[in-house]
Amino acid sequence: MQPFSIRLATEKDFPAIFLLIREFAVFQKSEDKVSITPEQMLADKELFQAFVVEVDGIIVGFATFFWTYYSWSGKALYLDDLYLQPSVRGQGMGKGLLQSVIELARSRNCKKVRWQVSNWNHHAIEFYQKMGATVDGVELNCDLLLN
Repeated sequence: MQPFSIRLATEKDFPAIFLLIREFAVFQKSEDKVSITPEQMLADKELFQAFVVEVDGIIVGFATFFWTYYSWSGKALYLDDLYLQPSVRGQGMGKGLLQSVIELARSRNCKKVRWQVSNWNHHAIEFYQKMGATVDGVELNCDLLLN
């Protein structure tokens, strides 16, 4: 197991996170859907929030998130994406990233953390269930792109 550290991302991390976002999109077979740029991330820095995981000073994974509010439950944190490079999976880094997100949500008095997982990603589903999450399979995604 490699030693690693997890911290909140800073602006200087945006280029490395961007490269990992592209890797994640390839993993999801959705690389054509990535329209974000490091420049847009910088312009949106008050909204773009993430934890990063580093090994020997190199960012090998991230968890992006944002604050939200649900009419049925109240204040929440939405985990947008969690990704680790394949070479570092299975070493506790994903668990550490998710725990960092959960701890941040608890510290801000959130009622829940919510995220999505692809129905074909059985490893991720098992991981999230082991962490205590309920995967309901009830809701469908709705996107309305505003160009």
